[in-house]
Amino acid sequence: MPGKVYLICGKICSGKSYYVNSLKTETGAVVLSCDELTSELFDNNLGDKHDAMMVRVHRYLHKKAAEIALSGCPVILEWGFWRKADREYAKKYYVNQDIPVELHYIDISDAAWQKNIDARNRAVALGETTDYALDEGLLHKLLSLFEEPTREEVDVWYVNKR
Repeated sequence: MPGKVYLICGKICSGKSYYVNSLKTETGAVVLSCDELTSELFDNNLGDKHDAMMVRVHRYLHKKAAEIALSGCPVILEWGFWRKADREYAKKYYVNQDIPVELHYIDISDAAWQKNIDARNRAVALGETTDYALDEGLLHKLLSLFEEPTREEVDVWYVNKR
């Protein structure tokens, strides 16, 4: 019997990694993360090649997730699934292989979200992470790309109250 694939959806700094760690402990799943992969391989320094590389990374991680799930192990895909089309594609990709799939959405209040952004920016300034700082311009750009899912799309709606 295949393992379940968990798609983790949420905007940047919503608490996806925190949620994933809990879900990983609960399910024993393998976590596949674009951020982890690009940090290891490219030190988060893709520049203009970022978008094109993400297409390739997503394609590769979908193939690996299916391979792992078909071996019976659950898999968590942690990369935000910002666009509705990406969520639909992923669900269809796994359903077509008879792999169970769930979409988990991380909801967060504006105040808690701002605290997460501030904490990330402090860590970047102190050199504690290779993540990039989130200034107003970048946040505006990223939010313009995020399509919040509807309740009908989501299997588990988690409200981050950290």
